Amino acid sequence: MINHHKFTLKNGLRVVFHQDKTTPMAVVNTLYDVGARDENPELTGLAHLFEHLMFSGSAHVEDFDKALQKVGGQSNAFTSNDITNYYINLPKNQIETALWVESDRMTQLALTDKNLETQRQVVIEEFKQRYLNQPYGDTWLELRPVAFEKHPYNWATIGKNLEHIERVTMADAMHFYHNYYHPNNAILSIAGDFEIAEIEHLVNAWYGDLPAGPHISRKLIEEPKQLEYRNRTIVRDVPATAFYFTFKMGGRMSEHYAIVDLISDILGRGKSSMLYQRYFNEKQWVSEISAFILGSIDPGLLVVSGKLHDPSMMQTLEADLWAFMEDICANGIEQKDLEKVRNKFLTSKMFEELGLQSRAMNLAYFELLGDADLINSEVLNYENITAEQVNAELKKVLQKSQCSSLIIQPESHDQK
Repeated sequence: MINHHKFTLKNGLRVVFHQDKTTPMAVVNTLYDVGARDENPELTGLAHLFEHLMFSGSAHVEDFDKALQKVGGQSNAFTSNDITNYYINLPKNQIETALWVESDRMTQLALTDKNLETQRQVVIEEFKQRYLNQPYGDTWLELRPVAFEKHPYNWATIGKNLEHIERVTMADAMHFYHNYYHPNNAILSIAGDFEIAEIEHLVNAWYGDLPAGPHISRKLIEEPKQLEYRNRTIVRDVPATAFYFTFKMGGRMSEHYAIVDLISDILGRGKSSMLYQRYFNEKQWVSEISAFILGSIDPGLLVVSGKLHDPSMMQTLEADLWAFMEDICANGIEQKDLEKVRNKFLTSKMFEELGLQSRAMNLAYFELLGDADLINSEVLNYENITAEQVNAELKKVLQKSQCSSLIIQPESHDQK
């Protein structure tokens, strides 16, 4: 059980505190309830751009990283389609430095023309290097629009294209910042060797006077039920044929989410998984193959992906893969297969919880989902899943009519 204490400030900031008396370190994690799905489809990439802008300084902190490094701290952040998360690790006796810099940039970010242009160029270069100029880099830029026709999961976190980032104005940036970066759209999670009263006092001192922001009413376009198979093949300068088969699944709070998570592990997690055994060991058609879920808050995807040794084998593999899917749906999985992947999940969960940073992040995330205490009931959900539930869900998820695929063929093969 991960202990935690929650309280909410008058300005709407939700705070989750986890006490750990065994460590001299502390973690300050700030989760903002904003991700790529909240962007205007005609101006994407702003959530990720702000991940960079938030390190550009604020009213009283000229250099964010330097201020933390002086006290032995370090920080980083990540953006997803659902959230933006910032975290700081530092000695516990320096926690006020973390609260100072985080509270200052929450409402007083240094949004200047120079900072916007600097970070715009950083993101443009990242877009080119990671997504446009390396093999398979544009996979999710191409795959998401195939899998999602209406929902804003339609685009990747980096944005739809470079042009969107290039034309972000200061007015666009200010509007996004004031809409989403404020106390009542954030969850502050603190972990370390402190007393509850101490944390309440410190948080109130640093955040209590910050003004609340506008209430955000999220009205996302729902993805319509997929009724037919979608597929797309593109040609790129890549060394081997890559394939991606995506299947619709429930969102993070769906009662079926954990079941599909275990299904993905049964299918393609590790060398003992069904897909690896069949296509890597037995048939020797692929150089790699795996299955995983995106972990989206809204209904998302189970993904089967891999790379072929021989590009001419793509049609053969696809036919065999659908036959395999039909077979597993008809015959189901055995209890031993379920137990194997469940034990792996529980072991990885146990090791994950050893990290102070992981605990702080997960407490904030589960609070966003509805209640930080979900962090303690999640394991029980997985432990209670039966083979019968898995087999029933297999038939619902592994349907060709709700599958979208992307095949990336090498140029040399296309020219033959």
